[in-house]
Amino acid sequence: MIERHITPSLLDALTDTPVIMLIGARQSGKSTLVRWLAENKHPARYVTLDDAQTLAAVREDPDAFIRAVPGPMVIDEVQRIPELLLAIKAEVDRERRPGRFILTGSANVLSLPRVSESLAGRIEILTLHPFSQGELEGTTERFIDLLFSGKTPNGPKEKVPKGSLVARVVAGGYPEIQQRKAEERRRAWFSSYVTTILERDVRDLANIEGLSAMPRLLSLLAARTGALQNYAELSNSADIPQSTLKRYMSLLETTFLVRPLPAWSGNLGKRLIKAPKLYMTDTGLLTHLIGYDRERLREDATFFRRILENFAVMELLKQASWSRSKPRLYHFRDTAGHEVDILLERPDGKIVGVEVKSASRVTARDLNGLKNAAELLGDRFVRGVILYTGAESVPFGQKIVALPVNALWA
Repeated sequence: MIERHITPSLLDALTDTPVIMLIGARQSGKSTLVRWLAENKHPARYVTLDDAQTLAAVREDPDAFIRAVPGPMVIDEVQRIPELLLAIKAEVDRERRPGRFILTGSANVLSLPRVSESLAGRIEILTLHPFSQGELEGTTERFIDLLFSGKTPNGPKEKVPKGSLVARVVAGGYPEIQQRKAEERRRAWFSSYVTTILERDVRDLANIEGLSAMPRLLSLLAARTGALQNYAELSNSADIPQSTLKRYMSLLETTFLVRPLPAWSGNLGKRLIKAPKLYMTDTGLLTHLIGYDRERLREDATFFRRILENFAVMELLKQASWSRSKPRLYHFRDTAGHEVDILLERPDGKIVGVEVKSASRVTARDLNGLKNAAELLGDRFVRGVILYTGAESVPFGQKIVALPVNALWA
């Protein structure tokens, strides 16, 4: 089993929290990780609600199902019966013990309207993303923590050839895809993956009409990766009423297919009303949805830049889930049009800015967004980084540096 970097955080949570929920996209490796935990580090009974017989038994009497197992229990795909959380809550309140339940969900079950009560104060929620590049390489990325410490991550020893970088982007991080070398077999897996989520998971979560519009909407969002969320424009392009569109978007986020990146503002209230940018949670799935293979992506420089930005956003989100700095990620744009692709804000208010460029050279113009952010933020601005496809680490003053994109995981 490839080591998952979130495992230490999961083990720490088991020492003092009754319920741990591991959420993330279907097929991101949640079942493999929790089964390994149940067999090795935290002995527990493992059950999955993907099993029809177990599913029926739980639906019949959730309380009896929970009471029947006095020891630690792992329940996989708990979103299939959200009402089960109420039985778990009652059991935890009856006897509060750390590590009593480990739950997994391919949907953010706590956001579902059918769940009338949460497990607030009793639960810790962790997110497992598809593999990071460091996990695939067998290294633990320290990129975020080094930047917040004021240090510059060590540049990689050699440049990643564009063909190799494109291959990483097109493969994405889903574990199953890493075993499939043939392009047609990868396409077959992604096609089945989308069908399974839209026809089973979405139907389980909400009784919706017009399901045939969902694949078209998903492909449209993939083609617009990195764009600001604009419901009026999306509604017009997809020919879906805004009220229905908002419901669909919520479902796509709940099933971890798309990821909004909120806007940063010095005014905390404005962060809630400014439009987020939308990204796909996996660039392999993204390229499948728009019909791009490696060769076509190499030839389309404009779209490669946008997909590379999506790739970097997701790598940083993955690293943030286990970094000591625990930053939140935002995008930034001021009224003068200055932009920074990614701002990482630590709980103490310190900020790191990251720009993503697909070019092999950095120009003075590429520095404008980070320089503006540094001036605006003053002492809060720790470091600015331009990730580019060149080979050298190039400093631009005291706080800004250009790094090869593979410094993310080198």
